[in-house]
Amino acid sequence: MTNNDSPVLHLLDASLTLNSNTGPVEILHGISLDVRQGETLGLVGPSGSGKSSLLMLMGGLEQATGGRVAALGQDLTAMDEDALARFRRNNMGVVFQSFHLIPTMTALENVATPLELAGVKDAFDRAQAELQAVGLGHRAGHFPAQMSGGEQQRVALARALAPRPAILLADEPTGNLDEANGAAVMDLLFGLRDRSGATLVMVTHAPELAARCDRVIRLRDGRIDEEAAREAAE
Repeated sequence: MTNNDSPVLHLLDASLTLNSNTGPVEILHGISLDVRQGETLGLVGPSGSGKSSLLMLMGGLEQATGGRVAALGQDLTAMDEDALARFRRNNMGVVFQSFHLIPTMTALENVATPLELAGVKDAFDRAQAELQAVGLGHRAGHFPAQMSGGEQQRVALARALAPRPAILLADEPTGNLDEANGAAVMDLLFGLRDRSGATLVMVTHAPELAARCDRVIRLRDGRIDEEAAREAAE
């Protein structure tokens, strides 16, 4: 773990290049960024600016092709896939736009799965408590197909928070929800984050969600928009 003076997430000149049918495509260019313990950081910018790719680098879901990415003092760029998976399991919760629930498992089983993988003995009791926290204790035995989009995203939130991660990453968590459900999910997300003290990094297109973050980073063409950062500081 890290102390209060060290960044929870540290990126130094991080870049990402992916191969395509037409050759290499540079997605991110020289990103340097620190995120502090307990901070809520919003990543904003136009579509294709690299927001989700940057979030994936922070979570070790994409490997940087240049520079360094560290989380909780551990160098993610030096880890293989197995080590990255173990690190995420023990330290990170990830919430995606499209929920990614396991369709053949009940809500309770979906939330309990990461706890069981981590060897938590009271996995199902903890999972039930997390479902209660998001207002879905009564839906524990239901499958994803039996739930609305808003309910599925709440299950995904409960699953991400159940292991009590130090870092919570959210990629457009309200993107597939209507306005009312989106607002409810975001209230839950910030409330759960406050309860757990996790560091939250969130990709969003919604100005009202970005406004709730402690700090906002704007990306443009795979780079941090320094001009926007200067204007925000003035």
